[in-house]
Amino acid sequence: MLDDRAKLLLKALVERYIADGQPVGSRTLSRASGLELSPATIRNVMADLEELGLIASPHTSAGRIPTAKGYRLFVDTMLTVQRGQLMAPELVPEQPQKVIANAANLLSSLSQFVGVVMAPRRASVFRHIEFLRLSERRFLVIIVSPDGDVQNRVIFTDADYSQSQLVEAANFLNAHYTGLTMEQVRERLKTEVDQLRGEIAELMQAAVNAGTEALTESQDEVVFSGERNLLAVSDFSSDMGHLRRAFDLFEQKTQILRLLDISSKAEGVRIFIGGESHVVPFEELSVVSAPYEVDGQIVGTLGVIGPTRMAYDKMIQIVDITSRLVTNALSHRK
Repeated sequence: MLDDRAKLLLKALVERYIADGQPVGSRTLSRASGLELSPATIRNVMADLEELGLIASPHTSAGRIPTAKGYRLFVDTMLTVQRGQLMAPELVPEQPQKVIANAANLLSSLSQFVGVVMAPRRASVFRHIEFLRLSERRFLVIIVSPDGDVQNRVIFTDADYSQSQLVEAANFLNAHYTGLTMEQVRERLKTEVDQLRGEIAELMQAAVNAGTEALTESQDEVVFSGERNLLAVSDFSSDMGHLRRAFDLFEQKTQILRLLDISSKAEGVRIFIGGESHVVPFEELSVVSAPYEVDGQIVGTLGVIGPTRMAYDKMIQIVDITSRLVTNALSHRK
């Protein structure tokens, strides 16, 4: 536990470092904190903060900088966000893909960092399904989604099937399960499989597995905007290794997806600080994110990715307001 004096000095140090990007010395800290303290007292408090792992001394500098742990304490207990100061243009209700792309651009231009949006999770519903025999025990499943999107998947089965069995299986699925999600079909097949002829049950299960994969993969899951903004951030431009790692992260997407997935299970704005957990693997990057809704249901997440040294109060406002704009644009779309 920190006393009030130590908290005040840590807050002043983090704010000064975010503003200047330079390690903060005791004299600067004395002025920034507004406390009437001797340099020796400030040095003692800084030594305590360093021992607690909240600040660190980079290289040979006499000043200190916040660690991931220090940023976390600052964000959780000392950050005050003034609501309603940010002006942002409305997002026009239109096709979801367009809203998502516009939201990513808005996040990027307001923050001057990277905007990221996880597209709404669409349920993998099918309108129509067909089977085509390619060769022995190898079949093509053709799945048509409600909006006319066609996905093809090759499946392999233990048994071989005749064309009439393929037609029978397709007819059964189209007659009983059209409009349901693949997950619902899978559940129903488990209980209704006894009523089906044993030999086409396996074919249907294989088709449903392939269909789930196909319909999920057809979604463009993460949209980024403004990656080039990081070139202008001194924390990155001075170290090509940092920059390369950040771009690798955008390229792979899986880590970002996992992180946005975590955010979608929480209410309000979440802050992930680089280096404090495996979720954001690089100390140089932080993510500020929030979920957005369609008609009262959380369907995705958006956020800003930038350097750990960012103005968190401003980023919280940007992310918060953009999530509301996306919610409105997607919920009002006719």
